[in-house]
Formats: sequence, structure tokens, C-alpha cells
Amino acid sequence: MAGRGVQRLLRQSYIGLGASALRTSPRWLCIPVTQQKSSGKNSDEDQSHNQSEQKAELTAADKTLLEEKSKLEDQLKELNDKYMRALADTENLRHRSQKLIEEAKLYGIQAFCKDLLEVADVLEKATASVPKEEIKDENPHLKSLYEGLVMTEGQIQKVFRKHGVLKLHPLGAKFDPYEHEALFHSPVEGKEPGTIALVTKVGYKLHERTLRPALVGVVKEA
Repeated sequence: MAGRGVQRLLRQSYIGLGASALRTSPRWLCIPVTQQKSSGKNSDEDQSHNQSEQKAELTAADKTLLEEKSKLEDQLKELNDKYMRALADTENLRHRSQKLIEEAKLYGIQAFCKDLLEVADVLEKATASVPKEEIKDENPHLKSLYEGLVMTEGQIQKVFRKHGVLKLHPLGAKFDPYEHEALFHSPVEGKEPGTIALVTKVGYKLHERTLRPALVGVVKEA
């Protein structure tokens, strides 16, 4: 019994000492709260600092992206300009090629026609050299020959016209240096200066191109 009483007294004394220590040391209870507040403030500062760094990084990235965008836009504009120029050059080349093809179709027979002009000249001289008074029924051979020459000349002129070859006989027309070649200039009474008074050799045109200029005499002022 005595031993139990001693133990009870010791427990009461220990509890009393603990309560006394708590009452005499209130700062000990406040330390964890202060540390918690201080730790919370530092965490906010760190978070704000991290957000600032992230904003700075985003700003630099945005600037880089804008620069890349500007470069790409410039490259796109340059490529578009090159494409448009290449397209225009191709279209011009196509037009020139088409024009050359059309001209080849029109004027591909130019050399051949020039050779035939001499044949037409011979036929014209042959028919012109036959005296009209000799073309009679009494001369059937001459008459048949003359008529054959006239028909041949008419046929060759028909073929010329079919292929765009036109005869130039500019008697009385204004002198045109692109279609006529002046052999001489002479005053002619009653004729206007600059007009053609004499045609010594007819000319020919193939469509709009002169194959052979007409050889003419031009009237000049007296």
C-alpha cells in the first residue's frame, strides 16, 4: 500500500512540472506557426519569381516566332514573285511560239512562191508578145497556143490567190516604198507628184508580206 502511494505522488509531481513548463514557455508553442507563415511567404515569392521567368521566356519565344514568321512571309512573297514572273515568261514564250507557228504556216511557201513568180512572168510576157491582130481563125495553131497560154496564166494566178499570193500592178497608185521599187523619177504632165506613172514589172505579196516589189517609175514635180 505504501508503495502505491509513492507512485501516485511521483506521477502527480511529473504532471505538475509539465504544466508549469508549458505555462512558463509560451514562445515554444508559437514557433511552429511563425515558421509556417515564413515558409508560406517564401513560397509565394518563389512562385511569383518563377512566373516572371516564365513570362520572360514566353516573350523571347514569341519574339523568335514573330521573326521566323516575318522571314517566312518574305520568302513566300519572293517565291510568289518568281512564280508570277516565270508564269509571265512562259505565257510570252507560248505566244511567241504560237506566232512563229502561224507565220510558218502562212509564209512557209515563200521561197517556193518566189520561184513560181518567174514562171508567171514568162507566161505574162508570152501572152503579151502575141500580136492581137494575128489571133484569128485563119491562124488556128497560133490562136490555140495563145488561148492555152492565157488559160495557164489564169490558172497559176488562181493558185496564187488560193495560197494568199496577190499580184501588185500599182499603176496610178501612190508610191509605197514597202511595196514598190522606184526605177526613176520623172515629171509627167497631168499626173500628181508621188504617183506611179509606169510599171515595168509587176510585184507580188504573200498575205501581208511583200514577196517582190513592183518596179515602177514615179512622177516628180516639174
